[in-house]
Amino acid sequence: MSKKVIYVAFSNQKGGVGKSAFTTLAASYLHYAGGKNVAVIDCDYPQHSIHAMREREKSFVLAGDRFKRMLTLQHEQTGKKAYSVYSAKPENALEAAQKYFSEKDSNIDVVFFDLAGTVASDGILKSLLNMDYIFCPVIPDKLVIQSSLTFASAIVDCLAKYPDIPLKGIYFFWNQIVRNENREIYDAYSDIMKRMKLNVLKTEIPFTVKYKREMSMKNKQLFRSTLFPPVGAHVNDACLDLLIDEICQTINLK
Repeated sequence: MSKKVIYVAFSNQKGGVGKSAFTTLAASYLHYAGGKNVAVIDCDYPQHSIHAMREREKSFVLAGDRFKRMLTLQHEQTGKKAYSVYSAKPENALEAAQKYFSEKDSNIDVVFFDLAGTVASDGILKSLLNMDYIFCPVIPDKLVIQSSLTFASAIVDCLAKYPDIPLKGIYFFWNQIVRNENREIYDAYSDIMKRMKLNVLKTEIPFTVKYKREMSMKNKQLFRSTLFPPVGAHVNDACLDLLIDEICQTINLK
């Protein structure tokens, strides 16, 4: 390869915090609207939710003319084909990426991994430590936060112990924040994160049903998709543009 491909994982050992959603949204936003070339490796074993989403979306395209027209128009305007989505077990994430790049003359800028955060497994820990960056969505729930802090502490300890590993850092960001709600839990744990010297992105993602809107034959509103980018006012309302801009600054993706 003529350039360094950036490996980015959205990871947390707790489910339901938005790992797969943000992997999909970041990949689609940057690939279809941001002028970057991306690939996704879905390590969310065994359900492989992103890979399953791609398969569903392909069936919707084949079943009706609406999405075919949308894809045709998108390709005419951007020249972009759909990015590749591969599935792999978490411990085989690196091998899957290496296989992809060895088999194709790739011009990929960034590979997004939807990666479990079970640091108790040597194989998964190896995959995590060989990312360039880890982004950890966290919601204002005590059990989720405590588990997330344990996960991050293990990664930070490895960074200190093995300074030559590829991983440059792990970054938290707040998800599902309800505006005008009591922020006691949020403020308390934000202070703990600062005292632990953990990296926390400035962008906060509000609670919104937009993040659950996937492609369907009945619903005309579309936000999360592997074939289309999130567009319009929905991106601003959901603070997705701010999050992706901050992630790009963090990973130095120009």
